[in-house]
Formats: sequence, C-alpha cells, structure tokens
Amino acid sequence: MTTTSYVILGLLALRRWSTYELAQQMRRSIRYYWPRAESHLYEEPKKLVALGLATATREDVGRRPRTVYEITDAGREALREWLATPGSTPLVEFDGLVKVLFAEQGTKEQLLATLATIRADAESTRLHHAELAADLVETGGPFPDRLHVNSLVFAFMWQQAEAVLRWAEWAEGVVAAWPDTSTQPPAGPLEEAAREASRTPASPGSRRPR
Repeated sequence: MTTTSYVILGLLALRRWSTYELAQQMRRSIRYYWPRAESHLYEEPKKLVALGLATATREDVGRRPRTVYEITDAGREALREWLATPGSTPLVEFDGLVKVLFAEQGTKEQLLATLATIRADAESTRLHHAELAADLVETGGPFPDRLHVNSLVFAFMWQQAEAVLRWAEWAEGVVAAWPDTSTQPPAGPLEEAAREASRTPASPGSRRPR
C-alpha cells in the first residue's frame, strides 16, 4: 500500500466511482499535489480489490461496459489506520528549478525561456485554482459537506501557485539584468534574499547548518 493506494481508498470512502470518474476527480485538484495517483489509476483499484479493501462491479452504460469500485468495511478500517499516522512535509519535484540550478552551463536566453515557462505554467495553475475556488464558493463543490476539509487543502494549493508565480516573476527580473549566466553579478537581490533568510531565528532545539 502506497500513498497513491490511500488516495484511491479515500475517494472510495466518499462514494462509488468508475475509473473514468476517478480520473475526472483527480484532475480537479489532486493532480496538483499528488500527480502519481493519476498515472497509477488503472492498477490501484484492482490492487485494492485483491486486498479485500474494495469491490468491483461491472455495469453496462449504454453500449459501453464500465467497472465501478466501492470501498469495503476492511477498506474503511485500513483508511482510518493510515490517517492515524501523521503525514510528512512536501518533497518538491520541480524539473524547471533543476535547470535553473545549472543555468551557468547554458545561455541567458535559455534561462529566461525556462523562467518564462515556469511563470506561464504557474499562471495557468493559478487560473485553474481560481475557477475551482469560484465553484467551491458558489456550490460547495461535489462534496459540500467536506468543504471545511477541502478549504484547508485548497489554501495550500493557492498559496503554492502564488509563491511559484511571484518567484518566477522576480527571477526573470533579476536574470534580465545579467550580462550572461556565467558572470557573477554585483551584489543585488540574490544576496539580499540570502541575508534576509539568514536573519530568520532557528526553531527551538534546532541548529543552523555550518
């Protein structure tokens, strides 16, 4: 059982779903903070059935058959046990940022193109989240009785998109003033950001890296 397994199990705890319906729900929001769930969508429900945590029922809709999955009592118990274990902080997987890390090996134009793509993607994500927010405000979403929980997750999604967008816009401005990527620029915004971060007090019991 992986986190992806529990994503599917958690959705099944809300209602019964076909694979197509699960995919739609994941594209609505889950893919923005757990994209692996969508890529494993067709294997995970079958695994849950094999473990006795879900059932699969074949139904005919028009001329097309579909399989609908439903959680079992054992599945609900497994989900409760998983929720009893505290979750971890996010691990960022950011291909564009890796390219920024090694930007001095390329050209300024390449770096600016990477930053522009990151900004455009963040703007697109922000727009999607704004549309999602409008739906939550107007209708409460597909599960209005869960709005209080969904709002906690939405707040993280929104602030993350805003943070990436602000960073990309700031980075584009900084790089635009560089003569190229291989030359160390004079003291400026980069050093200011590092100095500001260095003044942040360490949490109790922690030690600053040396």
